Amino acid sequence: MGWASFENGALLVAASGQFEVLITTDQRFGSRRDVSRFPLAVVVLMAGRNKLEFLRPLVPELNKVLKDIKPGEVRRVGA
Repeated sequence: MGWASFENGALLVAASGQFEVLITTDQRFGSRRDVSRFPLAVVVLMAGRNKLEFLRPLVPELNKVLKDIKPGEVRRVGA
């Protein structure tokens, strides 16, 4: 989407209204921004490394979180 250069605040603004949930591996994401001001939720994937082989085991828990997460919430999935 051409958003690679966006910082967290700009990313939340850009994603608002286009997505219901933002999924990130940035483990400090929710602590640096007040996500409650935005009409979307954030899921932070907590894995040892940002590689598919480490992220794939988080999918079952991610699917559960996606079923009941609400706008403005930040949830962490994984260790």
